[in-house]
Amino acid sequence: MELDLIKRVYFIGAGGIGMSALARYFKKRGCLVGGYDKTRTVLTSHLEEEGILISYVDELSSLPSGFEVTATDTLIVYTPAIPKDSVLLNYFRDNGFNLQKRSQVLGIISKGQFCIAVAGTHGKTTTSSIVAHILTDTGYGCTAFLGGITTNYQSNFLLGDNNVVVVEADEYDRSFLTLHPDIAVITSMDADHLDIYGDAAQLEESFQLFAKQLKPGGTLFFKQGLPIAEGITYGSETGAIVRASNIRVEEGNFVFDYQDENVSITDIPLMLPGKHNVENATVAMAAALKLGIDPIKVKAAVANFKGVKRRFEYVVRADKHIYIDDYAHHPEELRACFHAVRQLYPDKKMTVVFQPHLFSRTRDFAADFAEVLSTVDELLLLDIYPARELPMEGISSEFLRAKLTLENTGVYSKDEVLKYVKVNQPELLVTVGAGDIDTLIQPLKNILTDV
Repeated sequence: MELDLIKRVYFIGAGGIGMSALARYFKKRGCLVGGYDKTRTVLTSHLEEEGILISYVDELSSLPSGFEVTATDTLIVYTPAIPKDSVLLNYFRDNGFNLQKRSQVLGIISKGQFCIAVAGTHGKTTTSSIVAHILTDTGYGCTAFLGGITTNYQSNFLLGDNNVVVVEADEYDRSFLTLHPDIAVITSMDADHLDIYGDAAQLEESFQLFAKQLKPGGTLFFKQGLPIAEGITYGSETGAIVRASNIRVEEGNFVFDYQDENVSITDIPLMLPGKHNVENATVAMAAALKLGIDPIKVKAAVANFKGVKRRFEYVVRADKHIYIDDYAHHPEELRACFHAVRQLYPDKKMTVVFQPHLFSRTRDFAADFAEVLSTVDELLLLDIYPARELPMEGISSEFLRAKLTLENTGVYSKDEVLKYVKVNQPELLVTVGAGDIDTLIQPLKNILTDV
């Protein structure tokens, strides 16, 4: 389907972070945009405020006028997380509508444009957001579809006036294979989504296929050590072609130097903590420098990047309490998050609230979760967030807790977490997870800031 032919777009699962960015894009293009999601959230409310027609009932009667019958100018976008028995999904499917997944629509949009695509089992949201910020802050410009709400712009969507588009390339169900980027980044290839891929080898193969989808003359950056045959390596270890070095903490912030084959930039301050975020910033800088942007402007843009919501986000930063919230939901993401916390606050007792995401992920990585979660001082486990899955016999948060070597741990309800924090007033609190743990953020903030 050609982009210019699209006049009406309906989103099934409109409240998803990636879907909502697309909804905003088509609204800006002057299309009639509607959508369905099962729950009203802050994100869907914002879409409604922007004139997008959102319903919360999976019934045909909820369809806005203009979407009842198929037409050549109508596009239906759906997320794989939608249940297969969805009334709306099956109506559109049975009646010959043009149905596309989010990734396929990104392919339609980026076709014919200069595309920068960031892939990876973790790190892609932060890295793509830094790339988009550098291009926007320096005046180069871009249109960006991001997997998180950037703090600088309070949005997951940026609209530029040039032909450059920045996208987050999602490996889930091989979605990123619809993209053909001019610049590609691969941040990580840790085993994940084994419910889709079956094993780590299949996941690895998909990333290797993505790496080969560059347009002629395109550039691939990949994290040093990944099993990719050709491209430009980056990282913080000796031997990477694009390298961060002299990484240190100064006055509570990380500072580093940048080096590639042609450019050297020293003393770059970064508001985001952790070596992993330094490496994310490093490859984002490499992508921007590849476009010919002035290194001085690139350094200034990195220095004023404020981060992404739920990516090591400071909720409370005061003398009595530090409260950090992070989206980490894979063992390696947890490891990077906890390491960054320890680097910044080595003497503080770390209390962690973790909500496991997916029964299959909890089962597949139980030993790895147990190892990394056992490194904290106190752990409060919430029940597993099922997302698209049905419960699995024997797989629960209690199953995970039993594998921990940490004594100060237990399984709690959300109300019990709030009571625990109110009574114990932890000096360093970290909430982690990708489900609906974010509903605890404001109540926890209120407790810790209530004088």
